[in-house]
Amino acid sequence: MVSVSMGGIMDKDIASGAHTIKKLFTAMEWPHTKGTKDTPMRYAKAMAELTQGYDVDIEHIMSRTFKEDYDEIVIVKDIGLVSLCEHHLLPFFGTCHVAYLPNGKVLGLSKIVRLVRAYAQRLQIQERLTTEIADTIMQYLKPKGVGVIIEAQHMCMMIRGVKDMNATTTTSVMRGVFLNPEGNKNPKEEFMRLIGR
Repeated sequence: MVSVSMGGIMDKDIASGAHTIKKLFTAMEWPHTKGTKDTPMRYAKAMAELTQGYDVDIEHIMSRTFKEDYDEIVIVKDIGLVSLCEHHLLPFFGTCHVAYLPNGKVLGLSKIVRLVRAYAQRLQIQERLTTEIADTIMQYLKPKGVGVIIEAQHMCMMIRGVKDMNATTTTSVMRGVFLNPEGNKNPKEEFMRLIGR
């Protein structure tokens, strides 16, 4: 077997994947044309790129924290994401909003985007993706609370099955004070207001 290096993507057995896609063309009785000659290799490379999140070190991302006495809500909203539905290997895409209430330390803002993308670039379902992001922030940052909302459209619903081009799926996970507010403040309400929901 031959492994092909894809730059920043860990070496994958791209050639073997391309060979399997060639077999799929034959099994599905798709035409082998001049235009599809290199499609198996292109598809295998695309799949390696779309699932490169498996090669990301989550602990390394979450190690970029800073001691800080800031005690108000931190929100990174409208994070674009594309992921592959693990059921059909079709994309779902949309936006993710992440909020947390610090407890003595903060996370570098770009690391929140990197975290979302690391989990999105795996075979996923939206519900699990939302939970993984929230639970990872709780585990490593230990904030007072976390809120994560994802709004996405799923190609597996848009172009096959029910074929609804307009449906959007919203998932949310709340942890800590976002789920059980303390005192007069309600971080979840503030989160929803600040992202315009």
